[in-house]
Amino acid sequence: MKKIAILLALVLLAAVLLVGGVLLISDSPMKTLESFAIRHADILPLGYLGEKLFDKHCASCHDNPAMHAPSREALSGFSKETVMVALEFGKMQPMAGHLSKQERGLIAIYLAGSAPADEWIAQHQCSSAPGKDTTRYVTNWGLGDANRRYVPAAHAGIDRQNVSQLELVWSLAFPKVTDMRSQPAIVGDTLYFGDKTGKLYAIDRRSGCIRAHAEVLSGIRSAITVATLGSGKQLLVFADSMASIYALDPDTLAIVWQQAARIYETSVITGSISYHDDRLFVPVSSYEVAVSGSPSHVCCKSHGGVIALDARDGKPLWQWHGTGEATLQGRNAAGGELYGPSGVSVWSTPTIDAKRNRIYIGTGENLSLPTTDTSDAIVALDMDSGALVWRFQALAGDAWNAACLNGGANCPENPGGDFDFGASVVMATLPDGSELLLAGQKSGDVFALNPDPAGSDGELIWQRQVSNAGIGPNLAQSTTNGGVHWGMALSGERLLVAAADPERVRPGYIPKPGLHALDATTGEILWFQGVSRGCDIPEENKPMIGLQNMRAGKTIELSEQYRCSFYYGLSAALMATDELVFSAGLDGRIRAFDIVNGDLLWQAETARSFAADNGISGHGGAIDVSGQVIADGWLYVQSGYSMFGQLPGNMLLAYRAVEDKAQQ
Repeated sequence: MKKIAILLALVLLAAVLLVGGVLLISDSPMKTLESFAIRHADILPLGYLGEKLFDKHCASCHDNPAMHAPSREALSGFSKETVMVALEFGKMQPMAGHLSKQERGLIAIYLAGSAPADEWIAQHQCSSAPGKDTTRYVTNWGLGDANRRYVPAAHAGIDRQNVSQLELVWSLAFPKVTDMRSQPAIVGDTLYFGDKTGKLYAIDRRSGCIRAHAEVLSGIRSAITVATLGSGKQLLVFADSMASIYALDPDTLAIVWQQAARIYETSVITGSISYHDDRLFVPVSSYEVAVSGSPSHVCCKSHGGVIALDARDGKPLWQWHGTGEATLQGRNAAGGELYGPSGVSVWSTPTIDAKRNRIYIGTGENLSLPTTDTSDAIVALDMDSGALVWRFQALAGDAWNAACLNGGANCPENPGGDFDFGASVVMATLPDGSELLLAGQKSGDVFALNPDPAGSDGELIWQRQVSNAGIGPNLAQSTTNGGVHWGMALSGERLLVAAADPERVRPGYIPKPGLHALDATTGEILWFQGVSRGCDIPEENKPMIGLQNMRAGKTIELSEQYRCSFYYGLSAALMATDELVFSAGLDGRIRAFDIVNGDLLWQAETARSFAADNGISGHGGAIDVSGQVIADGWLYVQSGYSMFGQLPGNMLLAYRAVEDKAQQ
């Protein structure tokens, strides 16, 4: 019976993908079929289907040396997610725009699967079983429900006295990987880490050997969340680059359930998943912001939101939508159809407020007109129903997409500045027992809000500008990709805020990359520690902004980029203890600062070559997104992030104070 079901599913899958190119998520039966295919990818010839799609749509260029396009053999050296990024909003997007997300995914599976790179795993297996330690050191993105990214002294093990003695103990290099973005989870002696090829590893965190591994259909994109159900059962939960959510058994790494979490074909999970009381809260973003830069794209129909799932089986509970459904609004500058409202992506990780039974999220800009009151906002949702409780809109009228970078037809009239809330909302408890919600914006502003406003519009307590990345909010191309990205942390009454601030030429814009310490009660700036490049970079080597650079095709030798990175600001999420704040830079430097005065106490260069302990030659690069985690005297750093012309890398690095090294 099972063989018959598989055969029927395969025939139906082939018919859908190869004959009609129909979107798999268009209705319930197709969604069921897609879930089946993902769960049973090991017994379905998805690579074969991908090869047929490649032959039909790609081979005429990539198999023809005269076209100077990378051969399929060369493309096989990339991960599935790298291929997907190129097809969805990179250099290949104009050529792949007619393909569905599933067809692009099959092509990526075929290419990435044609060059095995797993031999090292068997050779680097652990020879002993894990210990009995069950301490939950790192279990979610925010290192706790309040998203404070704070580690107490009992779990940290690194302080002012020993931080300067941190040295590299072991390193792992991951084949076919150029971006390291999935924050590990750490329970006891085991570090759970997901890479861009779709592999989840259970790693001995003291030696770096591999205890077990599993593979899902596409690259692991979110942090690994450890969910302890009401029954006592534990699950490892994460999102992949196809916007599927997985729950795995932490002991066997077997898939317990899998669920698609898309609102649109362009939906993507950029933030991480929060857990509370047998429920998962999934932030949904959209890469339509990128594809809108293509003149052929009909802009813009997608929006972001939040999906709640039952953690026990993955079944959907409710959805919150950032806007209503888009309708035809008129014509763009080239005469093409223009839809709206759209946008309001959610790429911040939801913050849990169990006392009020709410979650808090930050949202992005609208992609097209009309604008809504939910863009560039902090939104409070009821945890049981997803109903909107209140919103605080920091900036109204911000409609922007990638077409605004090059004067494209899809750029909205009087575009805004692309000033999302990407950093997760931090929930602070002040000495008098009162509470505040703290939020950082890409404009460079930090806001403190009352979690119990009198009305539905939110209530501002204080506002502080740490970067003037938000200059010119109504000017085309005003985005600088500066301000606050992922990074805030709270230790006691000190709010630590990282600013990215690349060197862009904008009237009135003065880059101020570095680390700020604010008084959480008043917003007063306590200290600022700037960061600098420390090298000269030729004008011709300076990349364009974000997505525009990805499509430009401008090539600069990697050795030159590693020698002197254009990007060096602080974009990655911070991590704080009682005495220290750890911050990683886009130039690959990992630093530890004194939390009292901002003094630099330790740093290490990671954007270099490594002869990794798993026998693979690797290289570090930019550090973005999650940056670093800490557990019991060990510091774990992910190095490599090439998404926007930054430094690629594939390294997981483990540091420990040298005086304790002999005790490992």
